[in-house]
Amino acid sequence: MALTSNAGYVLIIFLSITLVSTARPFYPLPSKISHGTKQPLQTSRPFNVAHRGSNGEIPEETAAAFMRAIEEGADFIEADILSSKDGVLICFHDVTLDDTTDIADHKEFSNRNWTYDVQGVNTTGFFPVDFTFEELKTLRVKQRFAFRDQQYNGKFSIISFEEFISIALDAPRVVGIYPEIKNPVLINQHVKWPGGKRFEDKFVETLKKYGYKGSYMSKDWLKQPIFIQSFAPTSLVYISNQIDSPKIFLIDDITIPTQDTNQSYWEITSDAYLDYIKDYVVGIGPWKDTVVPVKINYMQISTDLIAKAHSHNLQVHPYTYRNDGSFLHYDFHQDPYEEYHYWINTVGVDGLFTDFPGTLHNFQEWTSPLSKEESASKLLHEIALLTTSYKN
Repeated sequence: MALTSNAGYVLIIFLSITLVSTARPFYPLPSKISHGTKQPLQTSRPFNVAHRGSNGEIPEETAAAFMRAIEEGADFIEADILSSKDGVLICFHDVTLDDTTDIADHKEFSNRNWTYDVQGVNTTGFFPVDFTFEELKTLRVKQRFAFRDQQYNGKFSIISFEEFISIALDAPRVVGIYPEIKNPVLINQHVKWPGGKRFEDKFVETLKKYGYKGSYMSKDWLKQPIFIQSFAPTSLVYISNQIDSPKIFLIDDITIPTQDTNQSYWEITSDAYLDYIKDYVVGIGPWKDTVVPVKINYMQISTDLIAKAHSHNLQVHPYTYRNDGSFLHYDFHQDPYEEYHYWINTVGVDGLFTDFPGTLHNFQEWTSPLSKEESASKLLHEIALLTTSYKN
């Protein structure tokens, strides 16, 4: 009997965990795996956004972390998009390779340690923009935090934006992507593309190549869901004339101005600014401790940011939710379910960036199971898989 599409996907996960990646992309580009009719994206409860994949368990932004997140029930897999020296878009969070790769072990690259201005701060390290994609593929990713599972350190490589997209398209159900236009000022300073194209142009070209299009909740969007995110409002405005996919404006700590326009937190969260930016985005993604301030690890009185955003018809997707005791505020008694209950049922957010998508999925399944319509769709999908397996 042939494998069902779910079983086949589990096999892919197993292979990705047991094999060390090479410079050759692990996934067919474009994706060639077919799963027939897929279970649709749930839209009846806040979105479960797997922050850099299931990076609480597996090193961030790796194929295995993204596939694990899908296995655990994430609605969207989220990635930070940067560029290599030769213009290949990659999934990587930091502007330097130092903290989450084994670059220090690669003596052949010892002369690549440079200092660049990053948002007004002189930053020294090994920058992805100084390495070709082939060179980056020789590095291995490691867990960011020492208090998390270290067993997968050194097993996975950096992946390209296209590989990331293929992971979502290859999933046995509809899984959205949530890519960030990361540090566009830095990238555009150091990487040059033919014809004077910008980082943002290549970003959009890649999405269009794989068929991403359509406004929020449109037929095209539901087929291939996506939110495009950035801390740089200029980038979001720039691409608005190139692609109609929904966009999210990320908001940093109250002490950090926007990286491209040097605007303060107070300016970009004002009613006037939200009224302006809503023409280009469908929501905001604030750091959660700016929505509900924290003092000595205790929650304080909530701000009016969510109410203000909702009054402008903007969604709110805060970041980042983590199971680790060192990240949970005392109010939640070391219980991530209490934290999710507070943010979903008391504060009222529309999506959540989490390092542990399995935990959020379990919480939502227990407290807010899918609507009857979505449950029926899920059941029909499972019947279709069984029927297909039987026929084969």
